[in-house]
Amino acid sequence: MFFNEIHTRIRISFLFVICLFIIIILRVFYIQVFSYEKLNQLAEDLWSRKLPIGADRGQILDRNGKILATNITTTSLVLIPSQIKKPEEVATKLSEILNTDYDSMLKHVTKKTSIERVHPEGRRLSYEIASQINDLNFDGVYLVKESKRYYPYGSLLSHVLGYVGIDNQGLSGLELTYDEYLTGTDGAIKYFSDGKGNRLELTEIYEKPQNGINISLTIDLDLQQAAERELDNVVSKYSPEHAMIMAMDPNTGEILAMASRPNFDPNNYQNYDNETINRNLPIWMTYEPGSTFKIMTLSATVEEQTVNLFTDHFYDGGSINVDGATIHCWKSGGHKDQTYLQVVENSCNPGFVSLGQKLGTEKLMQYINNFGFGKKTGVDLNGESSGILFKPSAMGPVELATTAFGQGISVTPIQQITAVSAAINGGKLYTPYLVKQMLEPQTNSLIKNNEPVLKRTIIKEESSKLIRYALESVVANGSGRNAYIENYRIGGKTGTAQKVENGHYMSGNYIVSFMGFMPADDPKIVVYVAIDHPLGITQYGGTVAAPVAKKILQAAIDIYDFKESKETMPKEYNWLDQKYVVTPNVTGLSKEEAKKALKGFKIEYASSGNKVIYQSPKEGTYIKEGGTIQIMLG
Repeated sequence: MFFNEIHTRIRISFLFVICLFIIIILRVFYIQVFSYEKLNQLAEDLWSRKLPIGADRGQILDRNGKILATNITTTSLVLIPSQIKKPEEVATKLSEILNTDYDSMLKHVTKKTSIERVHPEGRRLSYEIASQINDLNFDGVYLVKESKRYYPYGSLLSHVLGYVGIDNQGLSGLELTYDEYLTGTDGAIKYFSDGKGNRLELTEIYEKPQNGINISLTIDLDLQQAAERELDNVVSKYSPEHAMIMAMDPNTGEILAMASRPNFDPNNYQNYDNETINRNLPIWMTYEPGSTFKIMTLSATVEEQTVNLFTDHFYDGGSINVDGATIHCWKSGGHKDQTYLQVVENSCNPGFVSLGQKLGTEKLMQYINNFGFGKKTGVDLNGESSGILFKPSAMGPVELATTAFGQGISVTPIQQITAVSAAINGGKLYTPYLVKQMLEPQTNSLIKNNEPVLKRTIIKEESSKLIRYALESVVANGSGRNAYIENYRIGGKTGTAQKVENGHYMSGNYIVSFMGFMPADDPKIVVYVAIDHPLGITQYGGTVAAPVAKKILQAAIDIYDFKESKETMPKEYNWLDQKYVVTPNVTGLSKEEAKKALKGFKIEYASSGNKVIYQSPKEGTYIKEGGTIQIMLG
């Protein structure tokens, strides 16, 4: 009995030992096979160190490959406290060179960490300061490469590009929206140290940084510079509260230029207040649009065929009564009897009230919503506003009337230029966008190409054609005459909107605007100019904003090589205008016959002979009355 108990205990002990041995084998197997990578990494971390090497942020380019945002290489200070032999001396020297507090630097030098980045005083050091630190030749004190964002054109396109923080993270604009693509992956110099942190004489490993992706924009730098130049002139001449210019390709939604004032220099964003650097007015600012919004009422009218612009008439006595409210025309005494085309040319408020009444609330609001008002356009920028519209259920006769001519509602510039593009491009509403392509940073090969996004078709091509004609007539014969360019087909619409403060209209304080496009028969560019409270001039869109838009369109003629047209709608001149006349054809005439035909012009003769073999400008070209014509005789 006694021996049986002993045998049983021996068997149990033996089995326990065998099970324990099996568990140990299994554990070793698990460690060797399954946990090897993890444990090896942990072990390596105990005796390896990494000096960081910052990756370059992806470049931002214009549509033609011109650099708008790039990087410059700077130097930053990194400490390895365990390698520093004389911390007090190191702290003293570094604080003197960096002009910072000794106690603060001593905390960096003695911090219980493997690697300490001295922030912010040790970041992005100048060449002179970096050289002084390098000359100290202290153990544990390292200078490493760091990339700093640089904008070669300063404040140009500042709100669109945005800016980055000290750690190269995007904080606004495209830098923020596309931060995950622009941000690269940092590299490092990997070395080995003993348990006390002392550097070992072993081979260093270089881990190459991976730069961020380059992005190419729809922006045209040449057109952007023209817009910025004109905005500077506007600020200098009129001292407005705000001003903005946008340009878009109406057939794709590509934004060609976007600028506003006030602006800022993203290289030195710290010198500006948050309101200035974070408010991109073309997508953020909301206001009553005024008469440029009449293009929407016109579009709905033409599509629904509620009037014939050429044969139907409206009598404007200077005001119209709507449900007890009197709505005045901008012209004292009104425009009297006029066709509805002349209503458009004259920007007659009572006439547009009539058009709104013929459409009705439901139909007018249907088109306004279809054109994208009351909601964000979806442009690839942060901070876009959606504007404010009346709810159809809350609209009475007066609200319908004011909406028809752009009062009582709130819109953004990006909504307006996108909607007008749809009205004149054949009725197609596109999503506006700024990033055209994404490019691999080393080879610049294409990674992604952004195509135009068509949201919906709102009106027919026939309707769009008539709208283009009416808006060309506005520039030739109506309120937009200051945007007229001889020998080119320009369409457009002026706007003058009284500003609202605390629910009341402000006296003598307007946002004046102009929406223009060219060529009027086949639009390739739309330009929107808005100027908030210009001083020292009568505040009308036609007198202030239209001339600015004209200069942008003239720049576009040179940039995109738009050709002259012999089908230009002739301008109706008033006594203040510089008159232009069409040059006659004198080629083939004798010298005396040409002289009679060119009576009133200055003539410059070239060569000798009695017959005209060439003339400049050519026949059918508009030139200033009394201008010079060169003729070659032979």
